[in-house]
Amino acid sequence: MADPARARKLAKRIATIVASAIDHEIKDPRLDYVTITDAKVTADLHDATVYYTVRGVDLGSEPDHEGAAAGLAKATGVLRSKVGAGTGVRFTPTLTFVADTVPDAARHMEELLARARAADDEVAKAREGARHAGEEDPYREPRADDAAGTGEDD
Repeated sequence: MADPARARKLAKRIATIVASAIDHEIKDPRLDYVTITDAKVTADLHDATVYYTVRGVDLGSEPDHEGAAAGLAKATGVLRSKVGAGTGVRFTPTLTFVADTVPDAARHMEELLARARAADDEVAKAREGARHAGEEDPYREPRADDAAGTGEDD
């Protein structure tokens, strides 16, 4: 088992090497809009999971997730060779590419927060002209004879 700090350093180095290789050395057009977001390495340093996102050509177009996955699958051997040469570890980890779901989860969270804000605004509007159903101060104040301690409860 390797030191967890060493595994984190290796994962960061792998993410950097893979991102650089995709950007500068691999000429697959399916990988033009792929961004490497993170990498995780197992405790024995034998397997690495590389997380990626894919964006569309412009803001209005859908990303090509299937094409990006196929391009990464095709380039896995070359990328593993680059990782082996760039890290200098005795055993080059196997690379597994996984689509990163954090951006989708963040977008969903933003939608939920927007709905909650809208519901809060509706409640605030409904509360503007509202009055209490009972008295203004619903808590009973002690009567003067109870406060004097007449002793009837004894």
